Amino acid sequence: MKQIVIIDEAPLFRDYLKEKLQDTEEEVEVSVAVNGLDGISKIRNLYPDLVILDYHLSRKGCFDILQQKKANPNTVNIPVIVLAEKIDQKRIIQLVPYNVKKVFTKPVKVDALFATLEEMLGITFHFDDSPGIVEAHVNDDIVFVEIAQGLNLDKLDLLGFKVIELINLYEIRVPKIIIMLSDMRLNFTDAPNLEKLLTTIINSSKANLRHIRVLTRDDFTRRYIAGQKAFSEIEVVSNLQYAIDGLLADIEPSMQYGERKAEIIGDKLLSVQEAAGGESVTLRLESESRAAPLTMTTLKESLQNMHIAVVDDDFVIHELIRSTFKETGALVFSYFNGEEYLANLGRIRFDLIFLDIMMPKADGFQVLRTLEERGLQQPIIVLTAVTQREMVIKAFKMGIKSYLIKPLKPDEIFKKSIEILKPHF
Repeated sequence: MKQIVIIDEAPLFRDYLKEKLQDTEEEVEVSVAVNGLDGISKIRNLYPDLVILDYHLSRKGCFDILQQKKANPNTVNIPVIVLAEKIDQKRIIQLVPYNVKKVFTKPVKVDALFATLEEMLGITFHFDDSPGIVEAHVNDDIVFVEIAQGLNLDKLDLLGFKVIELINLYEIRVPKIIIMLSDMRLNFTDAPNLEKLLTTIINSSKANLRHIRVLTRDDFTRRYIAGQKAFSEIEVVSNLQYAIDGLLADIEPSMQYGERKAEIIGDKLLSVQEAAGGESVTLRLESESRAAPLTMTTLKESLQNMHIAVVDDDFVIHELIRSTFKETGALVFSYFNGEEYLANLGRIRFDLIFLDIMMPKADGFQVLRTLEERGLQQPIIVLTAVTQREMVIKAFKMGIKSYLIKPLKPDEIFKKSIEILKPHF
């Protein structure tokens, strides 16, 4: 029997890995450690065949664990795989003397991870290699799930964990879901995978079926959902605005609906592409569980030295974002127009950019075009007003999926940033 120890403080991520590692015809025993102190204890007691170690840990960090493992003649030769949200080449070199065989940066490409595990352990894992791209994100308490190219079973498993953590991150009390099937034509052979998609969404979100919309132009999907008693309350639509309007119409009576509806519709229409667009999307997950809420303490190490740019002509916006990240150790750089930012392009590699659409000299669109022309892909959160709906739609067509509506609130800035900056998958 192969023994594997997973040391990671994100419960959802641990659960996924344990479930997947044990899903094999060969005998694999997986033990999980909830922090660094627990991890070194399990290594000493179990003498595993492999350790999968998160780089960012509390109560004994990554290097503390590796040093103690190396000092013990019984554990020194145990191979290690390290997973890190952000790690530079210097740090990777420092890991080499500790029998670290591979370093994966998050979001982890799970197929590559399991290919490495197969090679190291001599075990064959079941992994769906069919096409399938998945993304999940939240805007104003609606969970948008985008799926393209196909219904990959393993990525649907990941999706379940992603939906749970997003609902927890945003503290959504009444989950509302829009499932967007992009550039897909299904038939009866896809029925089991379509059933898995819907069941995964329902079980992970705990959403009422009338709060779920499927956005597609695929006739088979429409007929399948209508013909299945378990899913028949789910509405299938072909128009994004109609899907959003339907969910907003069911908003809690206690809320101010008129103004709220206008604001949310203005936001949502700017945040999601039409299903027929067929553009590539990727799955990016950041794992935190209901039992482990986000705190400044748990985030400080992973966000420390993150480079964040604010490109906006409003001084108040700069100060608000700077104060939001003050305690995390992230480094915030200010640019008061697009021209100023472009003049410094390439000098600093930013982990996140807050980009205003309307600015003097060079506006947000010119910044986006320049980044595209130079082949620079950077995480961007667009800052806009509700009245700038058409402009943000244009930005979204240029590949921007994340946005915040002014006036900004620190809590909204923080949660949206964490969704982008702390991916596990």
